[in-house]
Parts: sequence; C-alpha cells; structure tokens
Amino acid sequence: MSSNFVLGQDDAYVKGKEYIVNDIKVTGIKSFNEQTVVTYTGLFVGKKVQIPGEDISKIISKLWKLELFSDINFYITNIVGDKVDLEISIIELPSLSEYKITGLKKSKSETVEEEIEIKRGQKITENFIETTKNYIVNKYQKNGFLNTKVNINTIKDSIGLNNEKMVINVDLGDRVKVNEIEFNGNEIFKSKQLKKKMKKTKTKLPGRFWKKSKFIENDYQTDLASIIDFYKEKGYRDARIISDTVITNNNLIKLNININEGKKYYFGDIKFLGNTVYSDDQLSKLLGLFKGDTYNGVLLKKRIADSSKPDGEDLTNLYQNNGYLFSSINPVEIAAVNDTIDFEIRIVEGNPAYFNKITVVGNTRTNDHVIYRELRTKPGDLYSKDKVVRTVRELGQTGFFDPEQISPDFKNVDPNGGTVDIEYGLVEKGASQVELQGGYGGNSFIGSIGVSFNNFSLKGLKDRKAWKPVPMGDGQSLSLRLQANRFYRVYSFSLSDPWFGGEQPVQFSTSFSHTKQFRYNFFTGNVNKEQFVSITGASIGLAKRLRVPDDYFTLSQSLSYQYYNLQNYFTGLFTFGQGKSNNVSYTVALSRNNTFTNPIFPLGGSEFLISARFSLPYSLWNGIDYANLGDQPEFQDSNGDPDASKIDQEKYKWLEFYKIKFKGSWYTRLFDKLVLRTHAEFGFLGAYNNDRGVIPFDRFFLGGDGMSQYAMDGREMISLRGYPNQSLSSQNGSTIYNKFSLELRYPITLKPAASIFGLTFLESGQGFDKFRDYNPFNSKRSMGVGLRIFMPAFGLLGIDFGYGLDGVSNNDLRANGWETHFVIGQNF
Repeated sequence: MSSNFVLGQDDAYVKGKEYIVNDIKVTGIKSFNEQTVVTYTGLFVGKKVQIPGEDISKIISKLWKLELFSDINFYITNIVGDKVDLEISIIELPSLSEYKITGLKKSKSETVEEEIEIKRGQKITENFIETTKNYIVNKYQKNGFLNTKVNINTIKDSIGLNNEKMVINVDLGDRVKVNEIEFNGNEIFKSKQLKKKMKKTKTKLPGRFWKKSKFIENDYQTDLASIIDFYKEKGYRDARIISDTVITNNNLIKLNININEGKKYYFGDIKFLGNTVYSDDQLSKLLGLFKGDTYNGVLLKKRIADSSKPDGEDLTNLYQNNGYLFSSINPVEIAAVNDTIDFEIRIVEGNPAYFNKITVVGNTRTNDHVIYRELRTKPGDLYSKDKVVRTVRELGQTGFFDPEQISPDFKNVDPNGGTVDIEYGLVEKGASQVELQGGYGGNSFIGSIGVSFNNFSLKGLKDRKAWKPVPMGDGQSLSLRLQANRFYRVYSFSLSDPWFGGEQPVQFSTSFSHTKQFRYNFFTGNVNKEQFVSITGASIGLAKRLRVPDDYFTLSQSLSYQYYNLQNYFTGLFTFGQGKSNNVSYTVALSRNNTFTNPIFPLGGSEFLISARFSLPYSLWNGIDYANLGDQPEFQDSNGDPDASKIDQEKYKWLEFYKIKFKGSWYTRLFDKLVLRTHAEFGFLGAYNNDRGVIPFDRFFLGGDGMSQYAMDGREMISLRGYPNQSLSSQNGSTIYNKFSLELRYPITLKPAASIFGLTFLESGQGFDKFRDYNPFNSKRSMGVGLRIFMPAFGLLGIDFGYGLDGVSNNDLRANGWETHFVIGQNF
C-alpha cells in the first residue's frame, strides 16, 4: 500500500492543510465503473480533506479491505488556492476465468476443487495461491505422500479485460512407506509388543489391505505417546522416549526409537482431601485402585475423568451427575519411596448448581413442544451431566435432527449463584420418505407408491397454511402405501403418536391393510377374478416407557385381527382353497434401548426385544376332537374318505398358536468410530394342541437379504447373508430358528444428506421344522462385506457380498459360495 503526491507547482502544496476537492479521477480500472469507486471512497467535489491526513488513510485502508486491488496510490494533479484535483490510481487483481488441476485423477481433482472452494470469477491473490498450495501439500502428506509438490501457474486470458487462467500441477510422487521400526533399550517388553501399540504407523506388509503403511508425522507422534501410555499401564511411570530418528532412503523410512523403561512402581496410600459429600470409602470403591496394586497412570486418569465416555463411571461424573458442576478433582503424587507412590486425590466440591434457562435453537420444522418433552434437563432441577447426555441421546433418537450436530452450549455459568443456562443447537434433517417404483414382471406391469411422514402433525390438518405439502412438526408418523398389478392389490395405512395425549411417553399406533389376489395363470397370462383370496387386517397398540428397572425399558401391547377369505383358490399357497380363517392375537413385548446417539450408526449401548404373541386356546372349550376329524361325515368326501381341505378349513377357522421371539444387539466402540455390533436372535412358533398342530401361517423363512417378499401367509423373512433367500428353511417354513452375527462397522460419512458406512460380518443361523430337531450348534455360517447408505428421503439402501461357508442342505458338503444381497428400507 502506498500514497504519493505529484505536484505541478512546488510552492503550491502545504503539508497538513485542508483542501476542497475540485476534481476526482480514477485510473487503472478495467472491470469497475469509475463513479462506483469514487462513491465507495466517500469523496465528492466540494468535500474538505486534509492532505496528508486521517481521511486519506481511511480511504486507502477501506479500499484494501475489498481485496480487489494489488496496488493503490493517491496523486495530487493540481492545486489552485484551496482547491485540489485528486487522482486515485489502482491496479486491479486479475479474475479467474478458467482453471485446471493436473497430476490427479478426476475424482480426486473434483474433491480438491470442492474443499478449497475454487471457482471462476474469484480474484487471484498471492494469499489464495499460497493457501491452495499449502492445502494440497498438507492434504496428501497426511496420506503418506511426503514428497508432494504443487506448482501453480497463471497466464493472461485473451477473453475479458482482466482475466487469467490458472493451472495447478500436482506431483504426488511415490507414497513414502515405513520399511522398518527398530526399538532400542527395551528389555521388559519385546519390540513386537511395542509395534502393536502403534495403531497408525505400520511397516509395509504384503497382503495387509486393512491398514496401509504410511508415515504421517502427527499419527507417528500419537503412536509414540501410546507406547508411553502402555508402559504406564504396566507400572513403568518413568518410561520415556529418549530419542527417535527418521531415516529416509528413497521412498522408504526407517524409524529408530530409543526407550528408557525405568523401573516398575506400585500404588501406595491413596488419600482423599476436601470431600464432604461422599465418604472416603465410597470414593475408594469407585476409584477401584488400592495400595499394592501395580501403578497404572492411564487407568488412574480414567477413574478420575474418562474423556472417552461421557457417561463413564468415574469420580468426576459422580459429582457432576449430582449437581456439582463446579467441582474439580486432581490426583497429586505426594511421595515416591523406592517403588511405591503415595497419592492425594484433592477435591474441590464447590456449591451445587441448578439448571436455570433451557432453550433450543435450529428447529425450523419441528414444533417446540416436541423437543421440550424429550428434554431431561428442566429449569430448577439439580444439575446433572447424565441428564445432559441423555437429552442429546433422546433428541438424536427422534430422527428429526442430525445426531452428529446436536450441541449443548453452556451459557451464563454462575458459580456464585449456582446456576447454568443450556442452549441445545439443532440441525433439522429430512423426516419423510417417498417410494415410487414401477416394473414389468409376470406379463404384467407392477406399480408401487408410498409415502412415510415421520414428523407428521394431526392437528395441523385443519390449518391450510400448514400443508407444505402436509402438516409437519408434531412428531407423529403416517404411512400410506399402494401396490398393484393385474392380479393383486395391496393397500396399507399406519399411524402412530409417540406421546399420545401429550402428557406421558405413551405411544399409540394403529394400522389397516387389505390385500386381494386373483387366480393367475402364468402360462396363458389370464386372470380369473372369480377365484381369489383376500386378507383384511387391522391392529391397535400402546407402548409405555417404564421407570423400573430404568427408563430405557418400554412395555408394548397390541391387539390385531386378520380375516382370510378364500374363494376357490387352490394354488398350494394355503392348505385349503375354499373357506375363511380368522386370526385374533395379542402381543406383549418388553424392549430396552440405550444406544447412542445416532440411530443409523450407534457408537455404543445395546438394544433388545423379547415378545410373545398368542391367540386364545379355542380347543380347550370348543369340544372338537381334532385327532379324529376324518371319522366324522361332515369332513369326508363323497367316497367316505377324509377330505383334507375340509379338515384344514375346520382346523384353521380360528388360528390357534403362540409365538415367542428374542432379538438383541450390543454395540462396542473399539477405537475412533470403529464399532463392533454383536447380534443374536431366536424365534419359536408353537401350538397349544398337538392334534391341531402348528398353523401354516406366520412361519419363519431364513436366508438371504431378509427383505419382505410378497407373501399372503404372514411369513417372517430372516436375513442370513451368503445364502439364497428362504433357502435355510423348508418349503413350508420353520417353526424355530436362531441366528448369531458379528459385524464391524466404520463410517465413511455421517452427514445429514447421506450417512454411509462400510461393514464386514460373520454370521451363522439355521431354521428347524420341529422343536425336537433344534440344535443351535447345527448352523450355516457365512462371512462377507457390505455398504450402507441412509438418505432421509429414501431410507436405508445397501449391498452385501456374502460367502456361504456351508452347503444349503445338510447333505451338501460344498460351500454355497458368493451371494449378492440388496437391502432397501431395513437394517440387519
């Protein structure tokens, strides 16, 4: 930045004098209007300015802040008495007209363009060029390309007055790999053990695809700290990295790490100071470290405050969950004699704190009362960190907000008054899904249309202004679906309200469905509408959140009814083709879900469900001898032989059964966001009366993707990847099954627009026809990999590649091999 004054008359200029502006000119401009620049400076003909002075300095500073010019100068071109002519000479920064990134693949180039936000029309500054260089170099050095070089060239563009083209040439070079890691001075632990503690810095190893060898300085320093933590966990408090050397040879690196292990220490006396709320005995039991135990500095730190677990059982949370927001706990070494270390746990309890003002921001669609009813933090309540953590979890579980961006912001923290305000920052995400499918199959067009509104508002139906396109914001769920072709039609409707009545977390749900299928000849393509089966069903249910044993439990109950009407429909799908069947059943279920925070990708916690569904035991009082129905004339054909169709019609006029199911999933965070999901499930369909037998409806069909296929008999599809759909159950379905799986998951992105994670899995399971055949160790095993994509508008989409390790049948000793499974709208 410069300011020059060129005079026509040497004696006409008086420094520091006020002059009246007589004329203003702007020179050097190419893409701006002269008057626009003059107006922006605030100068005008007739204005008094001191030259030089504060006015001129402010104008120059103001123009520089626009970041549009590379040079700015003021000139005095003429002075006559008190009047002055001024010239503002500027040099404009060039604008970017075109750019090209060379040396990278197209996909990587596009990623760089997005991340550095490069765009046509922006001004080319030295800072922009240097920032771009540094960003690309740092980006690829973090991926092991330590020799990355970036060269940026600009050339004048003949099109336009002040445009330049830019070429960004990126030379990644070869990835630098760690060839060898050598430890010196370690006698207690072998080098192999220490290398395992280096999670991110690995030597190159053929065939290891899950962790590439690359050297990244920050990761390397983190791994060195992990080695020292490992020693501290084993009692070696004085362990130190004396020196570490990085030796580079071409694209290979050798790491020399010199260690001083020191000696092993033990805990001595551990005393508590400053505690009045909790006794020494209470704190000692929670700390879990006692005199004579091997010294473990890492564990001591976690027992004081475990930063990796917001709801961990540590001393800090003990105080924080009971009102003592302003408490502090510090372990202090007070003596180290020989190999024994004495500690004082110094506690400053402070005064209890109370929640004062609780607010939420960011909800543009969801009504306030839907959010506030989920809050565990209430004004006037004693402060509890656990309640803050639970509130974040509950808001994430609603599915209305991005769980990764829910942020409790502590405001107006007042230690003297003992109060704290909390503001929950929310980011809305899509809560509705649309299904629109069409296709051709079976000589007929098949169409499906469905909508699900997961944040619906019933009371908004009366408000025309709320229809955008439907009333939203009250947390209710509404789903409508229609599927049809020439020979079948399916209509379904469901509605649920998680806070029925608005006072308590009692969920009310209801549903209705109607299906009608006509007799269809696949060979001729003809449809006979005189032969059909129709199923009409309805259900109503209530689910209540419990308080005992804890409020993660939910007790749900429902009553359902299905009416089957078969008119000359002998296809083999049902055991009878003429008649009616009724299914009235009651279901009770107990569930517990404390997963957190993202329901699509839980990082921890568990969820389980145990349910029992049963009908009335009609055979206890109807007086029918089901074992000898064939001996009765009304159940015989014209020849006097038992008529199987008539017998089955009587057996299944009112379905009699009971059904027990269990599902459980446990989520364990191994490190970072790598999560292990452990899953088990079991199902059993039984009969009260053995003469009546197990009903042919509601059976389990195991194998494949587990997606609900079009079926009329209420069957349940159970996924088991690596095998064809329904292949692990008999033709009529299983009455008992079990399934076990282990799944490693890691997120690619958890953004609101799309949550994507990859997975690997091991699974086993089997379906059985009878209880006496059940053997949980006789299972079909599989392994594989998969990908899941969740988009709010479409739900969950995924693909799995599973390898069946066993044959489909027990007599087949060959592995089933690879199977590809597509997942839509469900989660394994």
